[in-house]
Amino acid sequence: MSSSELSDAGQVPIDHAVPPPSARAAGGIAARRERASGGWALLGSEISVMFRRWRTWAMLGALAAIPLLIAIAVRVTGGSSRGPAFLSEITSNGLFVAFTALVVCVPLFLPLTIGVVAGDTIAGEASHGTLRYLVIAPAGRLRLLAVKYAGCAVFCIAAALVVGLAGTLIGMLLFPIGPVTLLSGVQVSMGDAYLRLLLIALYIVVSLLGLCAIGLFLSTLTDVPVGAMAATAVLAVVSQVLDQLPQLDGLHPWLFSHYWLGFGDFLRDPISWDSFGDNALLQLGYIVVFGALAVGRFTTKDILS
Repeated sequence: MSSSELSDAGQVPIDHAVPPPSARAAGGIAARRERASGGWALLGSEISVMFRRWRTWAMLGALAAIPLLIAIAVRVTGGSSRGPAFLSEITSNGLFVAFTALVVCVPLFLPLTIGVVAGDTIAGEASHGTLRYLVIAPAGRLRLLAVKYAGCAVFCIAAALVVGLAGTLIGMLLFPIGPVTLLSGVQVSMGDAYLRLLLIALYIVVSLLGLCAIGLFLSTLTDVPVGAMAATAVLAVVSQVLDQLPQLDGLHPWLFSHYWLGFGDFLRDPISWDSFGDNALLQLGYIVVFGALAVGRFTTKDILS
């Protein structure tokens, strides 16, 4: 009997039959796996594109040049007791080149590069006319926001590690290397010092995550990436200026830059985790608030390009 005859008889043809529950469940699991794998693929693509750009490598190169300039200046002049923290210790131990470079980079250079990357997340795609293609399935708007933020966080890790690694290498080449005397007066081995340097890099990465969320939100407000980049960098400077005004003492603990230089606690013995905990909690608050604002804005935004 043909399919049409079965249909006339009130029976469901085999090729139009409703799949059994087990088949539907298997299909749902496969779809979820496909979406999950698509999310990781999108993140991998985002990171790959980021590190294929000349702009990214130019910014990382500029960050690596800062400890190089510091080391050369100290080598030529013989050092000075004035200047950034740890500068006077460089001549006796080259590892302090990395510590000094991180102190120098945190207030301006790292926020500037993060502002460029975060401000370009969504606005850059819109300006290139590729945003509408990214928000369709299987990406979606929420997943795209998460991937863009994760990519910005990866750049934070790369930037902090570049400064620390470049400072360590140039310090080893130009100055003697040995056990490090901490701020508390205790001397630790080089292995311990390297571990503390990694902890400081981790602290700085956590410090910049709130700024990443702010930049992501600003990037959803415009199709001009330069505007979002500039606004993110300016907010970082304004926050630090406000943090220096004694008249605003009550506001200081709420500023996202308030704990940026608190990593000195990792150079004490024993290590104090108070600043790290306070900083992580503050950055989490900024991530939640500005992440929610970015989601609210981006999910209701008319995407025309």
